[in-house]
Amino acid sequence: MKKVERINTIMRYINNRANFTISEIMREFHISRSTAIRDIREIEAMGMPLVAEVGRDGGYFVMNNSVLPTVRFTDNEIKALFIAFMATRNQQLPYLKSRQSLAEKLLGLISETQQDDLVLLNRLLLFEGTNPNNPDLLDLTDLPHPMLEKLIQLLILDRYLLITMREEKVMKSYPIYLLNLYREKSLWLIEGFDLKEEKKRILPVDNLTDVEPCSTKNRLSRKKILEKLSKQEEVINLVLELGPKAIALFKKYHPFKMSISYTNPYQTTAILKTFIDVNHSEEITEMTNWLLFLGNDIKVREMPVEIKKSLQERLLLYCP
Repeated sequence: MKKVERINTIMRYINNRANFTISEIMREFHISRSTAIRDIREIEAMGMPLVAEVGRDGGYFVMNNSVLPTVRFTDNEIKALFIAFMATRNQQLPYLKSRQSLAEKLLGLISETQQDDLVLLNRLLLFEGTNPNNPDLLDLTDLPHPMLEKLIQLLILDRYLLITMREEKVMKSYPIYLLNLYREKSLWLIEGFDLKEEKKRILPVDNLTDVEPCSTKNRLSRKKILEKLSKQEEVINLVLELGPKAIALFKKYHPFKMSISYTNPYQTTAILKTFIDVNHSEEITEMTNWLLFLGNDIKVREMPVEIKKSLQERLLLYCP
């Protein structure tokens, strides 16, 4: 059991008892005396009102048998939390297993009337990916890649990582500085700076087989890494003018890290500038699909020949 989890469990254990001893804590949680004493001191430092009793049969008791002031939620706050839980169904989010315990704790804090409201909401509100025949708040049907949580735990401590990936039945390892971990088109992706080849890489988490802290001695600082990346910035080769309809569709969906600049105070016209790597057929196909999704409320200022050709071929399929 991890330390934070153990301390939280000990707090619940002793808060429900009139008194307790160090020996009881040792036996209950299978820890040494020194560890038990350290944990009790940390619990006291967190604000739990413990009183020590000296003597042969001495121990501790909790003043008023209470840890902290009762947490109270308004009706709207409860609904907001509940709906947030509902919206995470089938979203392949990290720590999704913890949603069940969070929901149980939330339901245990509220009144029966509030619980009835949530049951009704659970029947009426449907989100993308929700099975209408089983709209269960605690339904965990689409867990994320098992390495995702390990990756997050490590990057919180250190963003210099050694990533091992499966690529075409071959294992490859990359020492990287993690720039971003993001989700796009239902896939989790690692955006990192390859410390060996000194270039940016986008790696799918689905292909991840192992991750560990990078032991590289001569690490580049974040400042140096960003300087190198800025020198490698791609030249803009796609420039579009967007009208109000295209802007509305852009807000609904757009590729990661793509942004627009509004050209009037009413935000009804905008400019989009970006780089398209025409050496990758997948990127050409994805951009073609997205431009067709934006519709005819766009004007092309600049576009790679490869994208134009792809658009023409697709349009000929629709209008022979």
